[in-house]
Amino acid sequence: MDEKRKATLIGSVAVILWAMLALFTTEVADIPPFQLVSLCFGIASIFSALWITFRGGDVVRALRQPLGAWALGVAGLFGYHFFYFVALANAPAVEASLIAYLWPLLIVLFSTLLPGERLKWQHIGGAVLGLFGAVLLVGKGQALTFDPAFALGYGAAIVCSLLWSGYSVVNRRYRNVPVGAVCGFCAGAAILGLVTHGMIEDWVTPNARQWLAILGLGLGPVGAAFFVWDHGTKHGDIQILGVLAYGAPLLSTCLLIAFGKAIATPAIIAGCILIVGGAILASASLKSPKDKHQLPVE
Repeated sequence: MDEKRKATLIGSVAVILWAMLALFTTEVADIPPFQLVSLCFGIASIFSALWITFRGGDVVRALRQPLGAWALGVAGLFGYHFFYFVALANAPAVEASLIAYLWPLLIVLFSTLLPGERLKWQHIGGAVLGLFGAVLLVGKGQALTFDPAFALGYGAAIVCSLLWSGYSVVNRRYRNVPVGAVCGFCAGAAILGLVTHGMIEDWVTPNARQWLAILGLGLGPVGAAFFVWDHGTKHGDIQILGVLAYGAPLLSTCLLIAFGKAIATPAIIAGCILIVGGAILASASLKSPKDKHQLPVE
């Protein structure tokens, strides 16, 4: 297996981990969002620093990176969550979530700006199918209404999608920055989360069950996921990763159904089929040795 395919597979692990986000957050629904962000990223930074040390690495050296890499990493990790929560606070959750979840499609489109990247028709088709599938999964087949009264929330959701897609694509510019640097980015996001929490929220002490859920979040969806995504976006196929990202709501829905927290409706089943079909279509380009049906980059 060549390095690009291997990196793509590693990056796709993030999608599996993000799929667990909804299941874990059902256990911590009454924890203020920025308190939760601070705790989860704090756990991620602590455990990643221990992991780097355990493997014989130098944490200080891993953090000694260009200012641009720091700005991109912290803005990507914290900025995404900040604007996502602002969107949810100022617009209906379904519509805000769908707008925010434009980022996989934007990754596919923005990737054409990267040197040496070409956009194939399979990527576009797979991303569009995935988007339609996500609409069915998140909206549960219900009609969507975009009320101008919630413009602030919609705007925040757009910024959210632009931030994460921009981070994922521009991250390729810092491909020489080691994955261990994400440890510092998580710490930065934890500090900003704590500051924001102190400004607008009241502390809620988690119970034992909630601490376990927070630990799980910090180790997985809000921890390891960002490390493997960092590696994937730097060294893998960014377009396929963008399409595969639509698998997060699919797997998340399946987990919720399996644990009795959601019901498998026809709309959900149709959404799953569309996302799986989109992923198969986009990933078909991995098997093709020739660059047929490519759209040239200007």
